[in-house]
Amino acid sequence: NEARIGNRYFEAVHPLSDGQGNPPSGWGNPYQPGTMTLLSPATAVFRDQAGHRVRFRLRRGATKFGHVCS
Repeated sequence: NEARIGNRYFEAVHPLSDGQGNPPSGWGNPYQPGTMTLLSPATAVFRDQAGHRVRFRLRRGATKFGHVCS
């Protein structure tokens, strides 16, 4: 649900969760290989070979991740 690109923090526009704090069906856990591309200073997109495409938006003013997994 979050990504860091350089020193900026982004969050998924639509959170990725199965409702129990896990990734949705079809996603790796805890890691999904893919590519994050910066589209603008405030927008990025994640894509992978499984066909997933997730838009991310900048968390303005953020200096760390909002949520760290246990």
